[in-house]
Amino acid sequence: MLNISRTTRVFLATVPTDMRKGFDGLHALVESVIEEDPFAGHLFVFRNQRRDRIKLLWWDRDGWSLFYKRLEKGCYEFPTDRKEQTSRRCEIRAEELLLLLEGIDLAAC
Repeated sequence: MLNISRTTRVFLATVPTDMRKGFDGLHALVESVIEEDPFAGHLFVFRNQRRDRIKLLWWDRDGWSLFYKRLEKGCYEFPTDRKEQTSRRCEIRAEELLLLLEGIDLAAC
């Protein structure tokens, strides 16, 4: 289980991401897609086209941390999935991220 501070900002990339990307590739997406400073200590969330895999990238003052999860059944539902989305990023609360990782649809909350 992840222990995330309530003050940690969490950004979702709303466009699908190639899950073969590692630290450097995701770092580049934080700058180009999410348009945030990757070294700010925020948490950045990416998912694949099928929405069954998710990666979290986080800078921990002295190095990168990467969390990767694959759902065996179902798919991840981002809060932007059910409405017209023009932005390539979305910010959610840390509590919402924990629900998302459990496979809970945030739109139903």
